[in-house]
Amino acid sequence: MASNSFGNRLRITTFGESHGPALGVVIDGCPPGIPLAEAEFLPELARRRPGQGELTSARQEPDTPRILSGVFQGRTTGMPIAVVVENRDARPQDYDALQHAPRPGHADETYAAKYRHRDHRGGGRASGRETVARVLAGVVARKLLPAETRILAHAVQIGPHVARRFVPETIEQNPLRCADPEVAVVMAEYVRELKERFDSAGGVVEVLVQHPPANLGEPVFDKLKARLAHAVMSLGAVTGFSYGAGFGVATLRGQEYVSDRRHFGGMLGGISTGEDLRLQVGVKPSSSVGDVARRGRHDPCIVPRIIPVLEAMVALVLADLLLEARTLAAP
Repeated sequence: MASNSFGNRLRITTFGESHGPALGVVIDGCPPGIPLAEAEFLPELARRRPGQGELTSARQEPDTPRILSGVFQGRTTGMPIAVVVENRDARPQDYDALQHAPRPGHADETYAAKYRHRDHRGGGRASGRETVARVLAGVVARKLLPAETRILAHAVQIGPHVARRFVPETIEQNPLRCADPEVAVVMAEYVRELKERFDSAGGVVEVLVQHPPANLGEPVFDKLKARLAHAVMSLGAVTGFSYGAGFGVATLRGQEYVSDRRHFGGMLGGISTGEDLRLQVGVKPSSSVGDVARRGRHDPCIVPRIIPVLEAMVALVLADLLLEARTLAAP
């Protein structure tokens, strides 16, 4: 099974399975001298980890990171950085009945057909637990971005309920990470009702990058939008990606489109303009429903826990392209 790595100048390789001993990441290409401590991973890991409330999986993982290499006396050395998180609350026996019974909507069927031998314990590498490694890498990537660059993701839709306001300071104050505090209450009740019926909800996330570096992205195949789409679509729960006006361009006339620069999403010709980047991401309902949900520990809505992962993947793309730009500019 190849393709466990992502990035060019800043290249990450993730490893580990949902119910194996541990998960982790090797980060290659980080410049030396960057301050980095294990405690700096904790806030982002806490945003992603399960067991945060009734609207997330009941799995209890402390997600305590351990730096194995690439950091000395509190600073990066320029060598590969390896960080690992041990699984403490794995229950592989919960999946014994699924060893020869693929779950609808999961990767079980295709993994078995392609590799002839698969890890059935919670999906192995196909589990959302794999994303803990991406969040670890995202913490390092953010350190390489300009201080003024801020990456902020929030739920704009859960099921039929759509946010109407943007109050960023309220995002972390509700379980679905919605920036509209009134709609967030309705969203939570909707997900709660679905959970009681062993069902699940999908949604849409907006990722906003404020004050991004300009001039990132390369023609023709490495446009910034292409790199971002690759990063976002590599997440198992993501089913759609757009930026700026997105699919709304279908209803716009050309003069309407060019009259508002927000329609461009912060990119022209696939290169960042320095204006805010606006991305929209479609997130599927969890496929663990019905009898599967009754037996296991699953999220009735993946949206709130994928938000820090999306931020991490965007940070990785921007940091990677920024290092590429610096290399090209070097005498």
